[in-house]
Amino acid sequence: MKYHNDIPQVEKCDVVVGIPSFNNATTIAHVARTAAEGIKKLGLKGLIVNSDGGSTDGTVEAFLASDTFEVPKFSLRYRGIPGKGSAVRALFEVAHKARAKVFIMLDSDLRSVEPWWIERMARPILEDRTDYVTPLYLRHKYDGTITNNVCYPLTSALYGVKVRQPIGGDFAVGSKLIEVFLSKPEKVWQSNVARFGIDIWMTTTAINESKKLPVQAALGAKVHDVKDPGKQLQGMFVQVVQTLFELMIEYQDRWKNVNDLIDTEIYGEQPAQRVEEIVVDLKNLKEKASKTLRERMPFRASLRRELLESMLKNGTLDVEQWVETVYEFALAYKRERSEEIVLDLLPFYFARVADFVEKTKDMDSAEAEKLIESQLQLFIRLKEPFKRRWFVDT
Repeated sequence: MKYHNDIPQVEKCDVVVGIPSFNNATTIAHVARTAAEGIKKLGLKGLIVNSDGGSTDGTVEAFLASDTFEVPKFSLRYRGIPGKGSAVRALFEVAHKARAKVFIMLDSDLRSVEPWWIERMARPILEDRTDYVTPLYLRHKYDGTITNNVCYPLTSALYGVKVRQPIGGDFAVGSKLIEVFLSKPEKVWQSNVARFGIDIWMTTTAINESKKLPVQAALGAKVHDVKDPGKQLQGMFVQVVQTLFELMIEYQDRWKNVNDLIDTEIYGEQPAQRVEEIVVDLKNLKEKASKTLRERMPFRASLRRELLESMLKNGTLDVEQWVETVYEFALAYKRERSEEIVLDLLPFYFARVADFVEKTKDMDSAEAEKLIESQLQLFIRLKEPFKRRWFVDT
């Protein structure tokens, strides 16, 4: 296999832990040290690799100085489009070159990672139960708004496999699936897959191209650098959702025949942990929804006038309007294959999150989760009329 990054000679090992990074000097040493402790506890031969995007804050130096208990490590500067996906591609290449049985990816901003995470993510692959392990975190009701409102319900409804956190950031991949990932054409790595589209691309590819269902690893609370959806997630939203829409086109012959929803195995018990409180600027979200819609309005003039007027006035969008809108934009994307379509969806995302925050302000996260599940059921219920239009519209 041809490698696209400068990969040094590596010895064969059982597990490679990869840590993509960009300016994460304050947290990366903790992630590396914890990963090494987990590898040692499992009694496996391991390697820890940092794939860095040109950090200027001492990230690489902090990684190399970390105590990894004699587990070997090295850092590389990945090639390609700047972004998480390019960093992960380099890590796939390392794992393939090392002939590792399992590759584990850990976010470099993790503060809650524990040594037992390594066992939770590695064991289902080492025991040949799956080729792909996704994280299952305890999360605050306002953490993961792109996951909760788009990736989780739409991916589950389309492909019939229930994966609660398909873009969670921490994954495990078996050697066969790594070969599938690396066999994809170069154009894939020139798309948003090279950026934040990588996680939804991996999960969707695994669901459709592995012979085994994913397994979800119960990892407890995830403490990391949380972002406010109205202030920091616009770029991620566009990259993730455009990738998701592209995958809908690529795998349309698969999801058109899917009618059931399969629960996937959860490995391990969730520990009793408290999640960090997250505060969302609701006023800003509503204003952002109305302002962005006003700026993009001419492009989406075909949407129902009463829906647009309500959003401009209130800055919120209820769940049924949201699900219908997502399917409407997926159809528009199929016709035009333009990033502009996804940008046009942004104000609706802001309004949907604002509506959810407003309706759940007095709920705990368990109660709010019931609303997220009911939203999934609505995606499933409205899939059939959407499917008829998808396969008739040109």
